[in-house]
Amino acid sequence: MSRIICYLTILVVGTTTVLSAQLSIPNGFGVSLGHLHYRVRDVEANKRFWVALGGDATRIGGIEVIKFPDVFIFLSEGDSVGGTEGSVVNHVAFRVQSLDMIEAAGFELDRMGEYSGVASVFSPEGERIELFDETATNLTFTAEDSANQIVSNRHNIGIDVPIIAHHIHLYLPDGVEREAQRWYATMFGGIPGMRWRYIATDLPGVNFNFSSGSEAMAPTRGRMLDHIAFEVTKLEEFCRELATKGVVFDMPYQKDLFGIATAFLTDPWGTSIELTEGYRGL
Repeated sequence: MSRIICYLTILVVGTTTVLSAQLSIPNGFGVSLGHLHYRVRDVEANKRFWVALGGDATRIGGIEVIKFPDVFIFLSEGDSVGGTEGSVVNHVAFRVQSLDMIEAAGFELDRMGEYSGVASVFSPEGERIELFDETATNLTFTAEDSANQIVSNRHNIGIDVPIIAHHIHLYLPDGVEREAQRWYATMFGGIPGMRWRYIATDLPGVNFNFSSGSEAMAPTRGRMLDHIAFEVTKLEEFCRELATKGVVFDMPYQKDLFGIATAFLTDPWGTSIELTEGYRGL
């Protein structure tokens, strides 16, 4: 428990984050990162953690939501079978302007000594969140097609907010990194390339990194990070297009009483993905 956040001093890292806590402009497929949905035992403690990290708390449809630039964090009460470690989504990462500012806000950082500007913080229930500040040298992304580099160049310049979403790191069976890279590019319009030494696919709001492992990883469903979500314009039409590409939905397109449209699918390696339409601008 020594790595868990100390709450003696709970300070919001920056106020400008609130003004920019919105989802990214979608790509040509109409896709951007939407939210990360966590199932936790203590919603209030986890809300305090994410707010102290720099998010803006609100409620959407009765769910606690913490808004960051490029991503919303959804918190639902419930048990899980474990954190991200051991699942196909090993961790998620954010960029921050300064790790020292995060530390000053009361967080105990687990700094990666061999890499400057890289550290992890741990949620009240032990979930690891990776952080990179402006001194880190392993953030940059290079697109395979140089014509796409300008679209993804945000990774290669500084940030003007205290904290922003950066990447989701998948741990996969040996030899399938390129297959995963192509799948996320084909299905969601991502840009293939390399993030530092990792095979990657870039999407608005998030960079997907793919590493191979020696053992099969558990699916995300039922873990603390139960699923990730993309916000999609014209979602019903998009779902029809995915079906023509061979996607079989876990839950087909539907719209709730509040006008929020959703659908669920699972990638070939066990990542549960929700598709939504209606959260942009909230």
